[in-house]
Amino acid sequence: MQAKPCVLYGAEISYFTGKVRAYLRWKHIDYREVPADAAVFKEIILPRVGFPVIPVLITPDDVCLQDSTEIIDALEARHGGPPVYPDSPRQRLAALLLETYGDEWLVIPAMHYRWHHNRDWAMQAFGALSAPGASPQQQLEIGRRRAEPFAGAAVLLGAEPHMHAAIEASYEALLRDLSAHFERHPFLFGSRPSIGDFGLIGPLYAHQYRDPKSGEHMRRVAPRVAEWVERMMSPAPLQGEFLADDALPETLIPVLRRMFAEQLPVLQDSAARVREWMAAHPGETLPRAIGMHAFALDGCEGRRIVRPYSLWMLQRCRDYYLSLGGPERAAVDAMLHAAGGDRFIAFEDPPRLARAGLSVRPAPSS
Repeated sequence: MQAKPCVLYGAEISYFTGKVRAYLRWKHIDYREVPADAAVFKEIILPRVGFPVIPVLITPDDVCLQDSTEIIDALEARHGGPPVYPDSPRQRLAALLLETYGDEWLVIPAMHYRWHHNRDWAMQAFGALSAPGASPQQQLEIGRRRAEPFAGAAVLLGAEPHMHAAIEASYEALLRDLSAHFERHPFLFGSRPSIGDFGLIGPLYAHQYRDPKSGEHMRRVAPRVAEWVERMMSPAPLQGEFLADDALPETLIPVLRRMFAEQLPVLQDSAARVREWMAAHPGETLPRAIGMHAFALDGCEGRRIVRPYSLWMLQRCRDYYLSLGGPERAAVDAMLHAAGGDRFIAFEDPPRLARAGLSVRPAPSS
């Protein structure tokens, strides 16, 4: 009897579905993708997960997985083949950092470009996903209703009108840095993708490559990045290696430096605010957002929501970093110093967090 495939409930327009889909294709895991229309949310996702979210993956033995990072980690444990986590310290930490960067920071330009350059197209796409049998005009009206919270989230995440030029300047600089890297290497750490590649593919495929105006822009100004997206979404049979001897390409240092300069101060302030919130609300689950705080891009200052989930993602990086000692720690510290990551070395961690649905909570004490 042929084994049942995994079932992926998601959407082509979905940031994190793009991440999971690329992983499933790279690992050559048998799966069937089902577009998450209104009926799927009502009949499958809400009963199984408890809230409306994609992607959701159902394994052949009927285990329901949600959250792109946890889906990948669960499938890594179930399937053989080349791992997406490098086993050497500098590459592994850099890969974890770049996953966090893609998941939790590149959402700013992704949401900005979608809702401020591709808005009408996106609303039509949301309507077509939700009601595939409706007329185009009906789909547009449905899309306007469904997409309104997502469009509003662009501003909450930092894409205020006065920040648009700075967001675009930062994104274009990232495209230049990635273009220089992909001129020399097909993936971040060699000839096969890592968890860092899968972190970057979510925003760079689902929003920046597929959305029409953003896609035209990427293919025009950063064709090497567009080619990497295409490699990620149409992978060759399992092959390739991470660079030998824990080599970290010099071309990745500017990308890490950008992450540390832009994202890490926000994570530091988020950690301080989470500590304060948890002291004032003992035993309670952290909400998805706990107020607003400042951030800076390209010399401009804006405001965005404080997202505790980002600290759960950073906690993965910190756990790995703190597990290192001796020569491995020294090698990683040298990499971090070179990339401007002193803030990461000295990062003051909040109380330990555990994921709980769409929010995070204090981890149970042992």
